[in-house]
Amino acid sequence: MPAILSVGIAEMPYQVKQEETKRYVKQLFAHSFSCIDRLLNVFENGEIRSRSFVRPLEWYKEKHRFSEKNDVYIESAIQYGCEAVRKCLHHPTFLPKPIAYEEIDAIFYISTTGLATPSIEARMMNVLPFSPHTKRIPIWGLGCAGGAAGIARAYEYCLAFPNAKVLVIAAEFCSLTFQENDHTKSNLIGTSLFSDGVACVCIAGDEAADAGVRPRVIATQSALMPNSEEVMGWKIRDDGLFVVFSKHIPFLIRSWLKSQVQSFLRQHRLSVSDICHFIAHPGGKKVIDAYEEAFGIDKEKTNVSFQVLQEFGNMSSATVYVVLERFMAQPIPPGDYGLLVALGPGFSAEMILFKWE
Repeated sequence: MPAILSVGIAEMPYQVKQEETKRYVKQLFAHSFSCIDRLLNVFENGEIRSRSFVRPLEWYKEKHRFSEKNDVYIESAIQYGCEAVRKCLHHPTFLPKPIAYEEIDAIFYISTTGLATPSIEARMMNVLPFSPHTKRIPIWGLGCAGGAAGIARAYEYCLAFPNAKVLVIAAEFCSLTFQENDHTKSNLIGTSLFSDGVACVCIAGDEAADAGVRPRVIATQSALMPNSEEVMGWKIRDDGLFVVFSKHIPFLIRSWLKSQVQSFLRQHRLSVSDICHFIAHPGGKKVIDAYEEAFGIDKEKTNVSFQVLQEFGNMSSATVYVVLERFMAQPIPPGDYGLLVALGPGFSAEMILFKWE
């Protein structure tokens, strides 16, 4: 079974307290909503304490063209993508010795918050000494589900090539998509929730992984809800990316996702009660609450996801890698099962079943 060898997390340059962001948003939207003080309760109700951004808060108070924001996206994705890769390949806790760049067979690049052709991983290969024959697989548009999908696609690659070591890089700069002239409630909620983050995961096939106890991928499954395009995503306009974020997502977790997860686990003769470690993408406080209700699990099993949400906010696809890194740092005994779950546009879900072996 392909194994997760290491995770590396880039450090964003600006950590902003949630109260400070709330004051800024109130100034910005005070004349757009007659009940702005009541609506701003979402900043407290979400229980996020701070968020990470790629630019100082003052930068977002100025008007920026879509092209200018995208230039910042490209520059930041290269810089912090390289940082995440370095940390992943040299992680002293997870690796007995560093992994050489030349050992990497393929790079999956995951993002939904900016555009680049040549894609970002190609530009990173001009900075870091990867082999020029490294295969590149950029994946765009999966939103918060992208991190889980990247691991799933890398797992399939390693099944086909058991000698391979593969990187999955998730780079998201949600703050660059902020629209000051979008006076919808979705945009207001987005300003209270989303943030920036970049992370990298290294996955190895059976013949390339070492003998240590690691989370090994047993199976993956994708699920798409028909005719649900309006639940989550972007509306792409002249001024850039405008967020679509339905209030019905927690309900869909309790109704639709619950049955998808149960069906997936039954295929492997398991149930939710067999899952010791719930590696959930923390889409928001209400999303975490919905996980607990849908699967009948207590807060202890969602505690890591909630801590990551409190400290960083929702970094879209990169967030679940921060959650995964914290689980990998724990002394988990062989034989334990873990389930990684993330939701994204489509409306869709990505599920990964782990076993520590």
